[in-house]
Amino acid sequence: MTDKMILKLKDIYARYEELSRKMSDPAVISDTAEWTKTAKAQAEISETAQKYAEYAEVERQLNDAFEAEKTETDAEMKALLQEEIQVCKQKLEEILEELKILLLPKDKNDDRNCIVEIRGGAGGEEAALFAYELYRMYLNYCEHHRLKCEVVDINETELGGIKEVVFNVSGKDAYKQLKFESGVHRVQRVPETESQGRVHTSTATVAVLPEAEDVDVEIRDEDIRIDVYRSSGAGGQKVNKTETAIRITHFPTGIVVTCQDERSQLKNKDKAFKVLRSRLYDYYNSQNRSAYDEHRKSLVGTGDRSERIRTYNFPQGRVTDHRIGLSLYSLDTFIMGDIESMIEALAVADREARLAGEE
Repeated sequence: MTDKMILKLKDIYARYEELSRKMSDPAVISDTAEWTKTAKAQAEISETAQKYAEYAEVERQLNDAFEAEKTETDAEMKALLQEEIQVCKQKLEEILEELKILLLPKDKNDDRNCIVEIRGGAGGEEAALFAYELYRMYLNYCEHHRLKCEVVDINETELGGIKEVVFNVSGKDAYKQLKFESGVHRVQRVPETESQGRVHTSTATVAVLPEAEDVDVEIRDEDIRIDVYRSSGAGGQKVNKTETAIRITHFPTGIVVTCQDERSQLKNKDKAFKVLRSRLYDYYNSQNRSAYDEHRKSLVGTGDRSERIRTYNFPQGRVTDHRIGLSLYSLDTFIMGDIESMIEALAVADREARLAGEE
């Protein structure tokens, strides 16, 4: 363990003890807002502080065993002490690896809800059908992990595909779970309309944006235009009856958001502003992200939407993520939402890349 790392851990532990004492202060206990703020700060460093305390205790045991082994004359006791020394060394190595991970900078967006946008790319109707399958894949994954999905806007095709769908995902660590899905997804298969059995290649794009709060971005009235129009769709009583659909145009960035999923104009407006805030949050943050992305793109890639990140090869039953070179031969279950192993592999690769950068 480096001196810099030891100093950082000692500072964290001292801060943890200070916050623990503060939480027992009657003046803080009587102030609900202050106590909540203190408890949150303590919880953020609790795991790291406790893991460091465990490291310090094992290190103490190791030093004691070393000193005892030096003066021990009984062969059996000396062997036991040597065995204890090896156990402590192994334990210290394991704890050290855990501490390295705990000290990595946290992604401030990990615990946020997120906005997912899926669009059909190259390939016409086949791309739209693939986009729908990706949409279904994420819905199934979210349902299995108790994440709530709420459609903001959807543009369907006559054959059952989607040109575009925007939906909100809420729940514990929603953005953390889906953030590596942003990029170009490619499918290789024989379309149902293909008479000669030729494999076609089509694409769809996925964008996962952390949901922004009101305080994250400022949207000035003079920077936007709100248009109200009649919703469109496959049919039904709510289509083309009343002007409930909302379109918001943000002039400084050119970002346009539409929402027509709800019957209520007010609800559509609220949803549209939620998406606009998230897109603006992503837009302004991405301008400062290039240096960080360059640092870690070798393993995980930048996650940029123009990157081809994954191929779904139906003839071979294979799904391959090109950022980490991982291929899974379980496409039939993967496309139905069983994507957890891929998400975990991407998270591990990201963590290893960041650990390498800290060394």
